[in-house]
Amino acid sequence: MDLAHSLTLAALIFIAALLYSSVGHAGASGYLAAMALMGVAPLVMKPTALVLNLLVATITTWQFVRAGHLRWRLLAPFVIASVPCAYLGGGIHLNASIYRPLVGLVLVLSAARLGWTARQGEIIARPVAPAVALPVGAGIGFLSGLTGVGGGIFLSPVLLLFRWANTRETAGASAVFILLNSAAGLLGSWNAGVQFAPHLALWSAMALTGGAVGSWWGSRKAAPPVLRQLLAAVLVVAGLKLIFT
Repeated sequence: MDLAHSLTLAALIFIAALLYSSVGHAGASGYLAAMALMGVAPLVMKPTALVLNLLVATITTWQFVRAGHLRWRLLAPFVIASVPCAYLGGGIHLNASIYRPLVGLVLVLSAARLGWTARQGEIIARPVAPAVALPVGAGIGFLSGLTGVGGGIFLSPVLLLFRWANTRETAGASAVFILLNSAAGLLGSWNAGVQFAPHLALWSAMALTGGAVGSWWGSRKAAPPVLRQLLAAVLVVAGLKLIFT
């Protein structure tokens, strides 16, 4: 990839980190979308997305925890089951013919989730039994490690759909969930052998900057619905591109 394309991708990563971190996410599906649009090799996409996710999730977790938007008792069973499964998923390398449509489907589902919650009102949370949370967490963890997505994009709609957390609590739980599962997935990928892009340092700096601004803003103010809708449109385009090309 030449410098011009790398700078363009860096700008897209900054935007993704800014928007995603404002709702408690680290942006992996956005980074995957940007890399897909810019023609990054599938072998590089997953580990790169996990690195960027880990950096942004660290900042996002700190912002949302500091703002008091985290219920540890809610999150604990999901995390306990998800982390080892994310490690296992991270160690599995799929060939391009499987990886591209799988990630494309993840992006389309992510877009549907963002569009679905764009104008959702606040809810009254109810408790979730550990017997339910553990298998749900395990499934999300494995999928996050397999695809290079931190898992928050899957956890958030589950928490909201079943009314296990309100919007701010969902953001806080997602931030910590993404942080831990991204670390586990990256470790699994590292042990299995990974290849990183030569411009990873530049992209990491842009992700950190976007994540710092977005998480500060999102932990104190609601994300505007129009931003989620625009982000959903980008994910649909990138997801369909991966599925059908």
